[in-house]
Amino acid sequence: MAPDSGPGRTDPAERLLHRDETVLILDKPAGLPVHAGPRGGASIEDWLPALAFGKRRLPQPAHRLDQDTAGCLVLGRTKPALAALGALFAEGRAAKTYWAVVRGGPAADSGTVDAPLLKRSTAREGWWMAVDPAGQPARTRWRVLGRGPGLAWLELRPRTGRTHQIRVHCTHLGCPILGDARYGGGEGRMHLLARAIALPLDPPVSATAPPPPHMREALATCGWRP
Repeated sequence: MAPDSGPGRTDPAERLLHRDETVLILDKPAGLPVHAGPRGGASIEDWLPALAFGKRRLPQPAHRLDQDTAGCLVLGRTKPALAALGALFAEGRAAKTYWAVVRGGPAADSGTVDAPLLKRSTAREGWWMAVDPAGQPARTRWRVLGRGPGLAWLELRPRTGRTHQIRVHCTHLGCPILGDARYGGGEGRMHLLARAIALPLDPPVSATAPPPPHMREALATCGWRP
């Protein structure tokens, strides 16, 4: 799937949401992986030289986003910054907020999913994450921001950082993310945005990403206004 660069935003520097001497926050396009896979191909790694801004060391991602997830991606510009950021994410102290448009919608207006996740795989279907009591603890707070015909707009705040956590927890709620073919959301582009991040550094760092173009119609159906 081609990256969702948006009009006039193909220059990596133009997609920066935050820049200081130690931290960058990038608005990652949907469809572009953070790291090149074994088969190669375009990735955020190709953008790193353009984001060095004169430093000899290239910035490095401090965490990961799924290829089809858009929004806030944090990069460290120095070794100490990358270590500090890694600790924040590992300890769950990076406050992450996601937006998703889901099929259907939860009956309530807010709540918490507390459902452990376990990785499963088969030769035929590859790997996926599943809710399983034997899995790692996973907790996500959510609330409905708007509703439309057959859709709902959710704000999600993961309290843990498991692989595919938001995607699986939405399906567990009975409302898979629109376009998430792996977990029941149907075909098309995945409607998941890493909307905001807040990092308790000194001084604190935060950023908010705009919805990518492919999400805007569904968000507007649910009441979002630019």
